[in-house]
Amino acid sequence: MVQVWRCSGLRWTAQGPVLEWDGGRRSALGWGQRVAFGVGSGGGRRCVGARGHECPVRAAVSGRSTGARCEECARLDRAHSVAADTLADDPRPYHVYLAWFGPGMVKVGITAVGRGPARLLEQGAVCFSWLGVGPLMAARRAEELLRAALGVPDRIPYAQKRAVRAVLPGSEGERAAEIAELHERAVALGGWPESLTRLPFRAEDHVRAFGLAGLVGADAFGEVTELVAGGVVSGELKAAAGPDLHLGTGGGVVVLDTRLMTGWGLVPVSVPGGSVGGEVSVPVREFTREAHQQDGLF
Repeated sequence: MVQVWRCSGLRWTAQGPVLEWDGGRRSALGWGQRVAFGVGSGGGRRCVGARGHECPVRAAVSGRSTGARCEECARLDRAHSVAADTLADDPRPYHVYLAWFGPGMVKVGITAVGRGPARLLEQGAVCFSWLGVGPLMAARRAEELLRAALGVPDRIPYAQKRAVRAVLPGSEGERAAEIAELHERAVALGGWPESLTRLPFRAEDHVRAFGLAGLVGADAFGEVTELVAGGVVSGELKAAAGPDLHLGTGGGVVVLDTRLMTGWGLVPVSVPGGSVGGEVSVPVREFTREAHQQDGLF
């Protein structure tokens, strides 16, 4: 009987990206490794539940959903979260950061100091700098200040992030230039919360951590939009950024958002010995090659 696996997501560790599976198993990922799986043909995609609990009705969810949760479980999962501003009494210190994802794409955000750069790796930030540190609500006010005064968003869609990875500048200095200028303007603003300590600019670059250095100028041509029952995904791991795997196939590099894997029953597929290419028999959307331009920054 074929063993069915259920993915619970991609995580970033000090050693690199790992795929996590229901039951606690982990699969470490390395460049050049073959990633291959089939999508089970029975049962469809089911809600993954919320906060460690199974969905009581095992609701069906869309193949295009990156959350893989039904409406009720999504509401429960978001409750009591920092993102939903329901943890105002959280005693932990928080960092405010500026993150850069590609030309013209900068965002402001916050993350618990104890998490270090994990949140930036999870979002696929190509480079970033801390901006300040302090209590949660002070960090929130600083985030709002930058959004209002400088027009810096706190969210950038993943589709935009992955579409510009093919046009990343080649040097760390070029990649850090936008957040360097924005950092200077941000720390000069009036109205900063008194309990928030401003931090000096220091760019941290993730191109090597993501394995993107060899892909500059020759990145993916498209992205998987959904998995489908009976479909197959197989390819050589070229890079990973945030939740995305860049897989080399016979037709070129394709990006797979691993959040699309959750909720499905996945099964092993055989890879012919010595095979160079890969197979993707699920829907793929090609990228447009126009560089994104973010309004309102400078």
